[in-house]
Amino acid sequence: MVTKAHIESFQAWMIETRSPPTALNKHKSLQQFFKYLLEEEEIDRSPMERVKQPQTPQKLVPIMGDDDTKKLLDGTKGKTFMSLRDEALIRLYYNTGARLSEIGNLLLTDLDMNTESVHLHGKGSKDRRVRFGSKTSRAIARYLRARAKRKGAAEVPQLWMAEKGGKPLSPNGIKLMLKRRGAAVGVTNTHAHRWRHNFAHEWHKGGGNTGDLMLLLGWASEDMPRRYGASAAAERAQELQVQMGIGERV
Repeated sequence: MVTKAHIESFQAWMIETRSPPTALNKHKSLQQFFKYLLEEEEIDRSPMERVKQPQTPQKLVPIMGDDDTKKLLDGTKGKTFMSLRDEALIRLYYNTGARLSEIGNLLLTDLDMNTESVHLHGKGSKDRRVRFGSKTSRAIARYLRARAKRKGAAEVPQLWMAEKGGKPLSPNGIKLMLKRRGAAVGVTNTHAHRWRHNFAHEWHKGGGNTGDLMLLLGWASEDMPRRYGASAAAERAQELQVQMGIGERV
């Protein structure tokens, strides 16, 4: 029989060996599990009663701002196939805030260049269509023209192609490419999710609606928007502090 002591012992182990968000997720999962057992009358009392959920320290979300993005884009300048492809990829991540796999697994048929939009296949089979800007549209168009000239391109339904072999470029290949591009221009921790952070951060900073952001980024829970909202609020507060001259009057 599982007791409160068992739960607290497990939770203490999770806090010591895992990240705070992971420990919290396990706590919530156990709550739901024992709630189900109660509803099914398999148990008379939940061992989760009066077990406090682990604390998750509030941390500002790391973003990929315009300066670092510009460095990466400057590093893709050129007319080679890889330069055109990588610029299109970086701009699409920056412009949409989509997940690594959502952009990485795109098919040619997911693109609509007439409306400058892309059909994303999100988690839990939740599809959505997201618009991208004119600079991204031009970068994708240049890439598509170069792609059409590649050997075997007509037989590859995936949007992104590898440098050699007429094969698709996998999301993991994109991950490695971004890391390599970042190292070349001195941008640390270059990965697609930082543009997702940036998109949400800028959305909140500009006063955007949380519900609309959830639709754009494919979120089902408000937990993530709240994290990014805190980050944006902290930056707005710092800007206001500078404008008011607080801390600089003596």
